[in-house]
Amino acid sequence: MSTIKALTLDTGGTILDWHGGISGAFAAAGARRGLKADWHEVTNEYRRRSLKGMVGLVHPQFNFDDLHRRMLDEVIAHYQLDALTAEDRDAIWRTWHALDAWPDFPPVQARLRRKYIVASLTLLTTSLVIDVAKKNGFDWDAIISCEMIGIYKTRPESYLTAAKWLQLDPSEIMMVACHNFDLNAARENGYKTAFVKRPAEWGPAGPPDPTPNPAHDLIVDGFEELAERLGA
Repeated sequence: MSTIKALTLDTGGTILDWHGGISGAFAAAGARRGLKADWHEVTNEYRRRSLKGMVGLVHPQFNFDDLHRRMLDEVIAHYQLDALTAEDRDAIWRTWHALDAWPDFPPVQARLRRKYIVASLTLLTTSLVIDVAKKNGFDWDAIISCEMIGIYKTRPESYLTAAKWLQLDPSEIMMVACHNFDLNAARENGYKTAFVKRPAEWGPAGPPDPTPNPAHDLIVDGFEELAERLGA
């Protein structure tokens, strides 16, 4: 791995426990209104619709925060949770900007940064990535939100623009994610790839894409192992 100069990290599921945070916010809002539902299922449907609505877009007139707000209303209507008030919905939506990181990442990030450029390469908004970094106490060398590029993963332009901005050849960058769809696209555009397993990303249901593509350069159980494998 001596040619690698930078790590670009998927952030939504690889770094942040979105399911734990959002399902907790749904459950708290539901309890206030006397609602009962499978909050894990509701949360996962919310995530599925949101990802489907964002991946691969070109110059949309909205960002991921806008889409999260719109999809929230859709999912609430789908599950007949209309008793959730405007205040409840705002509290759930704002939880995206206050998510906890998976515990293995913050202590390892500084080690990785001593040897590599460590950047967020994400569908999430710039504002969200800043807020969760402040909350969790970690630092990025760069935040590259697809919002800045205007073209969203998994389109080639998103990965190639990130490489251009880092002034590196794609072969000098390793994309790190817990999803094959992101890593496969990065790989097709010349990146090295590392699959970090996140079996709890989608809560009790488990991830829809748990089996790493064996073509990835590294497959690890967490960030401690990633750092060791990369000599950091």
